[in-house]
Amino acid sequence: EENQVGESYGNRAGGWVMELKFQFANFAEFVAMAGHGPYVWACYAIGLGCLIALALSPLRSRKALLSELQRSIRIEEHEKKQREKQP
Repeated sequence: EENQVGESYGNRAGGWVMELKFQFANFAEFVAMAGHGPYVWACYAIGLGCLIALALSPLRSRKALLSELQRSIRIEEHEKKQREKQP
């Protein structure tokens, strides 16, 4: 028995099995997605871009924090040297 989306159901080896059939005849039809391809792939690209940005954001923040800490340490060392020079 087959339904509208190409899934077929059957009783095999004593249990129900669902088999999925590929909905597109070739890769070009898959990419085009019946005219909806540009929207679908744009959404995937935006989603992937967001995931990459979320993954890289902590790394950039860490780098900025380490730079700021090194800068603060250099300032403190410089101020300490200046205090030591004063009588």
